[in-house]
This record gives sequence, structure tokens and C-alpha cells, in this order.
Amino acid sequence: MMWLLDHNLPRQLYETLRSLSIPCETTDKRGWDELENGALVVAAEKSGFDCILTRDVLFGMSAAKALKKHPTMAVVLLRLPQAKGTVYATTFLSHWKKQKIIPNAGKLIEWP
Repeated sequence: MMWLLDHNLPRQLYETLRSLSIPCETTDKRGWDELENGALVVAAEKSGFDCILTRDVLFGMSAAKALKKHPTMAVVLLRLPQAKGTVYATTFLSHWKKQKIIPNAGKLIEWP
């Protein structure tokens, strides 16, 4: 499973996920920062991603609609407090140890 990190997530989260052996990439590395929400779901699916992680509630809502047309994709809305990159990544890891993210194809889930 390949995860895509939305542009609103700190870059340190990429390193955290890689340390957990989760294949992932960022929208920034793909040059997709300017894609609208539905277009991002389409581009991600065409490129072999299975899951998009975001903090953007509005993206989560619009992506949930796009998932009806792209049922192989999952979207995870991260509900962690906003913080600087390293703190955010540490908080993520702390929650991960209690409850891993399990993407559900065709669904929007909120985590933790």
C-alpha cells in the first residue's frame, strides 16, 4: 500500500512513516500541491497510491465524494493538534503506537 501525504502535513511525517516501513510520498515531491481535491484523488489513484493523508477537513469532505468514483482509494483525516513538524511527528508516532492507521478503500476515516 502506497500513501500520499497532502501538502498541509509537515514534511517530518514523511520520515516518520518511512521509519515505520510505510511506502509514501508527498504531494510536493509529485508537483501536485495545486491540484484541486477531486483531481488529487484521480492523480493519486492513477499513480498507484491507495491512501491520502490530510489535515484539511474540507479536503476530507470533498474527497469522500470523489471516493464514490474511485473506490480503490482511501482518505485519512488526521485529527492531531496542529504543531511544528517535529512535535507533530512525535505526536503522530505516540498515537500510532496505540492505534495504527488502517485505510479503508472507498472510505474517509478520521484518525486517531
